[in-house]
Amino acid sequence: MGTAEPDRPRGGPLHGPSHRDGKEPVVTARAVTHLNFRGDAREALTFYRSAFGGDLTLVTYKDAGNVQDPAAADQVMFGQVATADGLSVMAYDVPSDLPWNQGENAFFVSVRGETTDEITAYWEKLAEGATVLRPLGAAQWAPLYGMLRDRFGVTWVLDVVSEYNA
Repeated sequence: MGTAEPDRPRGGPLHGPSHRDGKEPVVTARAVTHLNFRGDAREALTFYRSAFGGDLTLVTYKDAGNVQDPAAADQVMFGQVATADGLSVMAYDVPSDLPWNQGENAFFVSVRGETTDEITAYWEKLAEGATVLRPLGAAQWAPLYGMLRDRFGVTWVLDVVSEYNA
């Protein structure tokens, strides 16, 4: 074991932002694995709930008033299994007009926060050298939502938690 370092300010890439007043910042965002399916999200989330327990939330495209394809109205636009001890898995059915290949884009990382300032700050940093897939802005289901593929090829979805996706 190494020796303890004297009152060194915490911060930087391992500890997040630091403040001169010595107080840790309040971080409300959390990263969650978001699985992408083509018509199987409900079945998959039901299975994951049977494995992990917890609460299952399903919002269909019809529930959210976001039906683009009538044949997909009952598919999952937002789904989540969340346990009391903090395990969370999100999933949705990728709309038929968007590309999807189970072996290539089966998941993305979802960062969800409580404030637009927090999510905007993360977006601005992740957007450096990224390909914006959906610009950060208001969406029918969230006060702020955006999707990008970072310079390392990882797809990120950032949003502010709302009533539909809490």
